[in-house]
Amino acid sequence: MRDRVAVFTVFALNGLAVGSWATRTPALTAQVHASPGVFGLALFGASVGMLLTASVSGRVVERAGARAAVAGSTLVAAAALVLIGFAPGVAVLAAALFVIGGSIGILDVAMNVAAVAVERRSRRPVLPVFHAGFSFGALAGSLAAGLAAGHGWSPARHLAVAAVVAVVVLLSVIRAVPGSRPEPTAEPVVTPWRAAPVRRPVLWLLAAVALCSAIAEGAAGDWSALLMTAERGVGPGAAALAFAGFQLAMTLTRLAGPWVQRRFGPTRCLVAGAALAAAGLLATAVTPVAAVGYAGFALAGAGLAASFPLTLSLAGDAGKRADGTGGEREIGFVTAIAYAGYLGGPPVIGGIAQAAGYGVAFLFVTLVAALIPPAAVAARRARLREEARQAAG
Repeated sequence: MRDRVAVFTVFALNGLAVGSWATRTPALTAQVHASPGVFGLALFGASVGMLLTASVSGRVVERAGARAAVAGSTLVAAAALVLIGFAPGVAVLAAALFVIGGSIGILDVAMNVAAVAVERRSRRPVLPVFHAGFSFGALAGSLAAGLAAGHGWSPARHLAVAAVVAVVVLLSVIRAVPGSRPEPTAEPVVTPWRAAPVRRPVLWLLAAVALCSAIAEGAAGDWSALLMTAERGVGPGAAALAFAGFQLAMTLTRLAGPWVQRRFGPTRCLVAGAALAAAGLLATAVTPVAAVGYAGFALAGAGLAASFPLTLSLAGDAGKRADGTGGEREIGFVTAIAYAGYLGGPPVIGGIAQAAGYGVAFLFVTLVAALIPPAAVAARRARLREEARQAAG
């Protein structure tokens, strides 16, 4: 159980870092004296950092090992948290956000590689539970940020304390995180399809699932409150409950993920979950009733809960070596494309909302979620074709 607890804790630390700084944006805006537009450009630095490092993190983790990558990226993220808190101006803040985005990009891949290693050892589909750990960490970080702001703590004081807590917790669990540096003799499974992730159809299809999931999740976080206030007539406080319901449903569903996956298999879980999410988003988009909107976002959270963790688990399996290790490059490849969804989704959805309204924008998100089932089924078939070719020699 030590490795499970350690990896769960690492996922929670990642969520804690994101929840800590993201909820202090009002105070940070005032601290650096930035207008909303300028502050938005600074925030863009975090997304760019995540995307750039995710594209190379698979090779980094493969060479250094998941444990070393987790340790190094978490320490860098903690240092960046402190820099964010003490940032005197927009330039320093943007640089700090770029660093924390880059470190989280590596940490995301490293912790998922470690999680896949735990799955292989235990022979249990536990990746959704680890992703629930991220949600719990983000919730804890947000609540702590609210308490800090309520008691008049500056971002510098609050984020410095959060960084110290993260480092202390990391040091207490890092030895139990699996994924030491692989031996040079550990050869991949002999198949021409594994040499480069970019040449494997199964990984492109899994990346499509992750991309669609990222766009849908990002839409719920960025635009749910605006839909509820602009087109459903609720106040700002009540509108925030839409995303809260989405996040709560996602977290609880992830806790039940291992049992559901063992019973029905990963592909069926992806297909059924995406269908449920699309139904919830469709109801939210076309029904001008606030209660339906809340219920629709909760259904979407439950339906999308398994998409990202299961996709990464399948990507790791697609890169498994004969000795039971491997999957670092495959997980990094899928993660990098998913980050493109987080980066490109908001402006596309915002443009649709500007031209035709939030309801139409969420119809687009519904279509995106509806693309997950065929992509998941196609990925399963592509993997079976690879296995058949490997067996044929």
